[in-house]
Amino acid sequence: MRRASQIRASGQAVLWLTVGLASFLVVGGGARADDAHGRFDGDWDTILSCPNSNGALGYSFKFLSTVKNGLLHGEKGRRDEAGWLQLDGKILDDGSADLYVDGLVGAAPYAVGQRPAGSKYGYHVTSKFTDQSGSGTRVEGRPCTVTFSRNATR
Repeated sequence: MRRASQIRASGQAVLWLTVGLASFLVVGGGARADDAHGRFDGDWDTILSCPNSNGALGYSFKFLSTVKNGLLHGEKGRRDEAGWLQLDGKILDDGSADLYVDGLVGAAPYAVGQRPAGSKYGYHVTSKFTDQSGSGTRVEGRPCTVTFSRNATR
């Protein structure tokens, strides 16, 4: 009988040890994921540049992008006005990001096909971030690059 109670006590200790270890892994793992997830949070100076291409003049814009909880959002100009654009997407823990640009043509000479001011456009940007900088390239259409540098006033 004494042996049976020792086995039950030993089994309960193993159960509590297992529950405690599982709790530690879940809580500890979550904290590490949150730390990595916020790695890129803050303000980023962003430059979007497209050279002359396919009859369109080149251009370069500088604007501020903000990353919060790994989600990037940048915007230039006023929504619904010619020349406006926004850049959005998620930065993964390894620094890779698939971003998307939505915008409205600012002036026909700068748009491939001389599309009129206010025409909608959109394209994907594949990017890679480090702790202090990032870069990306346009996937579809004319060649464009995006560079990011962590804003020093953070």
